[in-house]
Parts: sequence; C-alpha cells; structure tokens
Amino acid sequence: MRKLVQKFHRQGARLIGPGTAVALAMAGTGLAAVPSAQGAPAVITASVAVDTGRLSARIPATGVGMNVAVYDGNMNHSAVPGLLRNAGVGAVRYPGGGYADGYHWQTHTVEGGYVAPNTDFDTFMGTARATGAQPIITANYGSGTPDEAAGWVRYANVTKGYGVKHWEIGNEVYGNGLYGATWETDHHASKTATTYATNLVQYATAMKAVDPSIKIGAVLTTPGAWPDGITGPGDSADWNHTVLSIAGSKIDFVVVHHYPIGNSQADLLGKPQAEIPGMAATLRSLINQYAGSNAPNVGIAVTEANANAYKNTSPNGLFAPDEYLTWMENGAFTLDWWNLHNGTDCSKVTTVEGATDYDDGGILSSGASCEPPLNTPFPPYYGVQMITKLGSSGDSLVQARSSTSLVSAHAVRRTNGDVDVMLINKDPANAATVTLSYTGFSPSSTTPTVYSYLKNATSIGSAATGSATRQTVPAYSIVVVQLHPAP
Repeated sequence: MRKLVQKFHRQGARLIGPGTAVALAMAGTGLAAVPSAQGAPAVITASVAVDTGRLSARIPATGVGMNVAVYDGNMNHSAVPGLLRNAGVGAVRYPGGGYADGYHWQTHTVEGGYVAPNTDFDTFMGTARATGAQPIITANYGSGTPDEAAGWVRYANVTKGYGVKHWEIGNEVYGNGLYGATWETDHHASKTATTYATNLVQYATAMKAVDPSIKIGAVLTTPGAWPDGITGPGDSADWNHTVLSIAGSKIDFVVVHHYPIGNSQADLLGKPQAEIPGMAATLRSLINQYAGSNAPNVGIAVTEANANAYKNTSPNGLFAPDEYLTWMENGAFTLDWWNLHNGTDCSKVTTVEGATDYDDGGILSSGASCEPPLNTPFPPYYGVQMITKLGSSGDSLVQARSSTSLVSAHAVRRTNGDVDVMLINKDPANAATVTLSYTGFSPSSTTPTVYSYLKNATSIGSAATGSATRQTVPAYSIVVVQLHPAP
C-alpha cells in the first residue's frame, strides 16, 4: 500500500498554538446561534468598509501554493494539472515535508521512507509545467550536502532549463532533536541552530555559484509556536535570532509553517485574523534586524498550512481562503497547502456539520476505502478556488474591514478597475445581511455577479443578485461580489 498517511500531519500534536487569546470571543458574537423558536433561522448583520486606496499587497503569482509528496503515487495523475489550474494554484512544493530531509534527488530515494513510482523530479516538473505553476524545492539538509543541492540546481536549471527559482534548505529542521522532539532527519553531529545557519550559508554559496538568480530560503520557527523563543543547548539565543544573525544577509526568504490549533470550529475560523498579522510582523521585524540593506527584498514563505481538525468538511472550506488571503495581505509571497493527497487510515471518520470528515489532510481524496473516488475535491479545494473569483496575479489586495468577527472580508481592486469583495460567513446556523461601503470607488448600480460556495456544496454557483451595497451571505458560506465602476 502507498504510505500516504505518513505525513498525516503530526504538527497538531506538538505545536502549542500562538498566544492564548481566543480569536472569536463567544460572548456577544452569536457564533453559536441557533434557529429561533419559530424554527426560522435568525439573521446576523454586518457592515464591511472597503478602502481601495489602502493597498495591502499585490496578489503574487505564487500566492496560492500546494504541496506534493513523493510517497503519493497519484501526485502526477492526469487529472491533477487541470484540478490545480482550476483552483488557481501558482506554486507547487516538492518533494514533501519531512521527506525532503531524507530525499536524494539523483537516486529518487528516501532514507527509511517509501517513494511511489512516477514521482521523480522530471515527472513532477511535467505536472508543474502543465499546471502553469512555479516549483518550490526543498533541498535535503538532514542527510544531504551543499554539493548535492548544487547538483540539483545544475540539473534543474542548467541541464534541463527548468528555471526553478525558490529553494528552501531543509524542512522543520528545528525538529532534529535540539529541543527534544525528533521528527526531522538530521545526520549532522551538531543539531544546533548555529550549525544549521553555518551550513545554510554553505548551501547558499554552493547553489548560487551554479545559478546566481535562484532564491534561498531559511527555515525558521513559527512565531509564537513551539519552539519559538527557546534557546537550545549549544546556542546563545533562540532559533530565529541565531539563524538570522548568521545567515540573514545570505538568504532571499524565510520559511514558516502554520497549523493553527482550533479547539472548536469557531476557534479555528478565528485563527487567521488572530494569529497571522502578529506572526508576519514578527518575521518582518527579524528580517529588518538581520538582513541589512537587503531586508526589503527578503520574502516570507508559508510552505505548509492546514487545519488541525475538520479537515474534509465545511469549517476547513471556510478557513482555507481566509488563511491564504490573510497571509498574502500580510506580506507572504506563497502559502502552500498541506497536501494534494494525504490519505487516511479510516480510523477517525466523524460527522461535522452534516458531512463526513475522514481526517485526511489532502485537498483531494486519495481514494481510501472510506472516501469518495480518487481526486474528489474536499471543501478546502472549493474555498481555495473561490480566490480565483476574487482576483488574479498582479491585482491589488485592498483594505476591507468587517464590523463583526462572524464575517471575514477581503477585497481586490483588479487591474481593469473592477472591485471584488469576498465575504465569509462563519456562523454555522444563520445567514448574514452585509452592508457594504466603499472609499475610492463608486460601484455601478447594476446588479452584481455573485459567486457562492455554500455549506456542503460540491461546486461553486453564480447568480446576479443583491446590490453593491447589500448582500445576504448564507450560513457557513463564501460569496464573492464582482463589481464594475460606475460609468
């Protein structure tokens, strides 16, 4: 059997969620609202203010990313490029999480791990190119060498002409035993952050000697999550300060992973707003402190993200676009969902909001015995696909403020002058009546086109409905309102 469950993500068991504040205060929010005594659902109200003059970021071509893993025999299935294109995926990360620190690209083997047929680098590149996505490669730090990584750059960009730009050095290297946890392969005699940073500089030097145009990423601990802030034995400071103090001037981006611990559906759905702005600000402060004059050019990459629960059901469908867009608004140039196919052993099947959750971290079904057919999209897929209705690469993410934590709002000013607004209703029982206002934009009075992804739906719908200033968002749903400027 394919060992798709090997990643089955273990971070939920070991990360301590950043901070202690609950993102969505239950008191007064109606988040657990129930139907009225007459049986008709209540309606919550929200106001959303869009300021098209307040630019947060431009949507990066690599903004919507996806992970694939060499243990997944279906990662290059013929249906995959089309599915990824339709979801707007612009980056694909390879060869797969912790496997990267045991993966040897020349032999296409993983130390102590399973590699599925037809998952080698060239076949992966065929899928990435058919998708129209940029590859993000994780070089083997744990059992590899700078020369091995430089050889991969030479093969990819000189021999084959693939033009792979983004190379991160290792995956979650801080899990190498320095802080007591040993999920990550690391054969170096010293496991310290100092050793990683010193070797990172050697990797960067060797790899850029082959292709100076590539970008090198350094693995950091996620701000506020274990083991951030802990000084390990043999180091004089915590992981992030140590790594950046040594290698900050030699790198092009920093790498973190985000697996928020949602203790309830409501808690999970509040995590993007509760955690991401602070995390991103901390990372930017560290970059500014250590990267010198190159600091403005150093990017932030979130190369793994997913929920810790409700993975295949509507809460994660709502969480996914909020997670992607909030990270992009706060400066990340990519967020790569874990995972394309992940698999399940079918031992933790539950029902969430009237739908079956298989405890499968994949965005598409792996076709396990308890699951729907292979490549069936789960709700996060449709949530991500809704981003394609909001904007495209180069469009401007602008400020959108909601009056209530029950309704998340994101807005885009397209290059043609149109404005689109995404509204996410996090109330599982009640529709939201949303009043919208605009600064710097006068919408047309014509009825807008509205795309919607409804609770437990298996497709995205569209209709001309509501107005530019008033929309109804059904319970546990996402809508995107597409607006033209007034003539």
